[in-house]
Amino acid sequence: MKKRQLGRSGLEVSALGYGCMGLSFGLGPGLDRTAGIQMIRNAFERGVTFFDTAEAYGALNEEMVGEALAPVRDQVTIATKFGFRNGEVKQGLDSRPQRIRAVVENSLRRLRTDRIDLLYQHRVDPDVPMEDVAGTVKELIEQGKVRHFGLSEAGVESIRRAHAVQPLTALQSEYSLWWREPERELLALLEQLGIGFVPFSPLGKGFLTGAINQNTAFAADDFRNVVPRFTAEARQANQVWVEALKGIAAAHGATPAQIALAWLLAQKPWIAPIPGTTKLRRLEENLATAKVVLEADDLKTIQQALGAITVTGERYPAQLAAFVNR
Repeated sequence: MKKRQLGRSGLEVSALGYGCMGLSFGLGPGLDRTAGIQMIRNAFERGVTFFDTAEAYGALNEEMVGEALAPVRDQVTIATKFGFRNGEVKQGLDSRPQRIRAVVENSLRRLRTDRIDLLYQHRVDPDVPMEDVAGTVKELIEQGKVRHFGLSEAGVESIRRAHAVQPLTALQSEYSLWWREPERELLALLEQLGIGFVPFSPLGKGFLTGAINQNTAFAADDFRNVVPRFTAEARQANQVWVEALKGIAAAHGATPAQIALAWLLAQKPWIAPIPGTTKLRRLEENLATAKVVLEADDLKTIQQALGAITVTGERYPAQLAAFVNR
């Protein structure tokens, strides 16, 4: 596994990280504790050194990460997040300084560690000045409990305000072949400020793998049930994306997922996507992306094939869309 540095921070991570959310939250039933721990260890054994979790994914998620990586703690980078009231997305936002400190103490305990390598604000809280948030994290860094600071789904103004108080190491936001909004303003700003970029949902919440179609039935607790982009009608309309990707992938002896990940890696050297999966074969497929090298002509071909295709459906339901790009 090749390594990448997140911006100018000095934090080096595996080029592909592992997003742990789906092990226990958001995408159906997930895995039990033992199986989840084994999946995380499978990722490490195959070269992944960058693992992403959050308070909002539930105590079990952080606990699995902590137990799985305890034997190799000094060889990995662990990222987690604060920002929701009582750790519950449905309860709304809460980034008050006292709440941030409490979350960090709980996360340190669950992660079985004495420091959090990368601590993100999960979503910008309009009721708490960004200067207070960044100042609190700065204090935690000075205390040695946190090493690096990041934001998730933040807009340009929030990034600038936070960075002025405590330099940001990374922005984590959605970015993929079918969500390219970060290209409008964010990528240029991150490059200017020396901030790394950690795309989540780099495979379009699974859609770009080609494994999802209009007949796919999601589990009752799967977040995609309420995402407009994943209605049966939208999935049917969006199959054109998968068909185009399959054609490009065939020319490279690769899979659609590998092309989607290789495309992200080719955008900037300081981008480190965090695909997640509960299946070993998918993990190995994702990590085999290292064999796929996209040259300038390949990127041009992808742009020509996909650039004119319109995505059907919004990426978030209305009640959650208000949480992003503040």
